[in-house]
Amino acid sequence: MVKIIASSVRKGNVLEVEGKLYVVLTAQNFHPGKGTPVTQVDMRRISDGTKVSERYRTTEQVERAFVEDREHNYLYEDGDGYHFMNPETYDQLTMSQEDIGDLKAYLQEGMTVVLSVHEGVAIAIDLPRHVTLEITETEPVVKGQTASSSYKPAMLSNGVRTLVPPHITAGTRVVIATEDGSYVERAKD
Repeated sequence: MVKIIASSVRKGNVLEVEGKLYVVLTAQNFHPGKGTPVTQVDMRRISDGTKVSERYRTTEQVERAFVEDREHNYLYEDGDGYHFMNPETYDQLTMSQEDIGDLKAYLQEGMTVVLSVHEGVAIAIDLPRHVTLEITETEPVVKGQTASSSYKPAMLSNGVRTLVPPHITAGTRVVIATEDGSYVERAKD
């Protein structure tokens, strides 16, 4: 374990609090005009998924768990969870649906992801920033609707709804940001 000051805690860090591991969901530093600056940390307990909110003085020490971040290839999903393989050692790791959460919609077979591993157990996943998906359905183009700020709803091939520019039609491949599911650009391929 490494002790770090609370103000340097970032999203994705793994902390050990009272013998349990937590993954940081958000961390914000507050500097009020009067009083002590504090860091507000929202975390999820890795063992059971319980969300916890803690407040630390920014100079307070917290214990950061040693986590190894390694590239893995996504293989498949079954009743046990989502299976990943280390391309160097061919070791396989499994993550549960609760651990992956909403990111499961963007997993594609063979995709390279970064898994955070603590003592041989995958505890967090980091997807590529962008994925390429196909538009399965969207409203038809309305003549004269060329304003760049207007967007229309569309359904992606992974079942997620997003907003796209009016010129995008069904069957078009588009680049989507995995962080929030927003449209980035038309795919170049």
